[in-house]
Parts: sequence; C-alpha cells; structure tokens
Amino acid sequence: MKLLIHLSYLGTNYCGYQVQPNGDSVQERLNAATEALFGYPCDIVGCSRTDSGVHAIRFCAAVSRRGGNELQTDIPTERIPQALSAHLPDDIRVFDAQWVENGFHARYDVSEKEYLYRIYNRRVMSPFEVGRAAHEPKKIDDEALSRMREAANCFLGTHDFAAYMAQGSKVVDTVRTVTRSEVERSGDLILYRVAANGFLYHMVRIIVGTLLDVANGKIDPKDIPAITQSRDRSRAGPTAPAHGLYLNRVIYPPEICKTN
Repeated sequence: MKLLIHLSYLGTNYCGYQVQPNGDSVQERLNAATEALFGYPCDIVGCSRTDSGVHAIRFCAAVSRRGGNELQTDIPTERIPQALSAHLPDDIRVFDAQWVENGFHARYDVSEKEYLYRIYNRRVMSPFEVGRAAHEPKKIDDEALSRMREAANCFLGTHDFAAYMAQGSKVVDTVRTVTRSEVERSGDLILYRVAANGFLYHMVRIIVGTLLDVANGKIDPKDIPAITQSRDRSRAGPTAPAHGLYLNRVIYPPEICKTN
C-alpha cells in the first residue's frame, strides 16, 4: 500500500514542488519529513509540478518506501498528518492521509484539477497580500468585470490551448477540456477559478494575463475564440505572476480514491 497525503503550502520560499539542484523545494522537505517520521527513505510523487512561488490549498502526494518494500508504520492513520507536520516548516502542512493501492499514481490518476488565481485590485498593494496575490492597480469596474466574465466563458469546453502555453514547451497534445472558468469579485480581490482535465505549462497564468488585457480594453472578449483557434502564443496576453496562483482542488475517480 501507498500513503496518500493531502497538504497545503505557501510556495513563496520554494523553487516549486519538485526537487531542484539549485533551491529548496516542497518535495525535498517532504522527503526529509517522511524519512524522519518512518525511519527510512521514501519516494514521494506529487499530483502536479507547481512552479516557483505558486501556492497550493489542496495538493496530493503519494508516499511509498524507497526500494520497493511495503510502506509500514505503527502510527494510526488519523495521527499521521499531525506527526508529519511536526517535521515540516510552518509554510507546509499535511491535513489528511489515507492508504491507497500500490498501483495508484498521484499525477496520472487525476481526473480533474482546479486552480484559483487571486488579483488584488487597488492602487496600493496590501502588505498582507504581497507574495500571495497579483497586483492590478487600475480599477476593474463592473463593466470591465463583465468583459472578463464574457471572455472567461469562451474557455469552457474542449479546445486546443496552444495559444496559452509557454513558448518552448514540448507538449504535443495541447487539447484540454475546461469544465469551470469563472471570474468573481470579493472585496478588493478579483478571483479567477478554472477547472480542467489537465493544464499546459503556464496555461492558467497566461489565461489570467489575457483576462486582464480584456479588462483593460487591450483585447475584445469576442476575439478570444479566434485567439484560441490561432494556436499563436503571441496573440494571447502576458503571463501573470506565479504568486497569485493556487492549486485549489484535485479530484480522483471515486473507485481509485474515496476521499476528495
């Protein structure tokens, strides 16, 4: 059996989820914490490879014993989150754990992911949002918000999203199915939520940059379908900053993982 852990983290101090040779990573911290708790090295596979500065409200990772032996522990499952968190820095916390079959894969078995992007919309940036939201000083009024919503609706459905993929990516199949694409206001925050069966490299951040160009009148929302169909990255908006992005939810098929 493998252990599936559910965790949250602030990505500010990390070079991303995956271990990197030139910086601290969330995976590296999890490697150290699981070895300290269980007494032997573990292999940890995450549900996503979040970039440097990206946060996660709900991230999933599968823990197995390195070398192919069965992962074993006398610690009750309900106590594992607290025990692991005791070996982690304050900006990484495990809040749930469950046992899954050895054939489970934390990334390839995902059926849907949902991201949240937070934009702080006042002339002066709040000190409490620095590193946790992007800053858009120009006022997004109701009319601009309506244009953003019109544009966001154009991303729903199955499309080729090559126009919203970072240049240089080597992904061949750029077709994805988006099931949620919504813009809302919450006080001084503009929130964008998007769910899909998969995402391309920088896809959410480029969509957000495009939506901000729509809000600022640089792109007409009616042009979004044509931009998408063009598959031309240069026609979409800029890449929004990493620190506004959060992995919000990860869904697995219920027959594979009972808890979502």
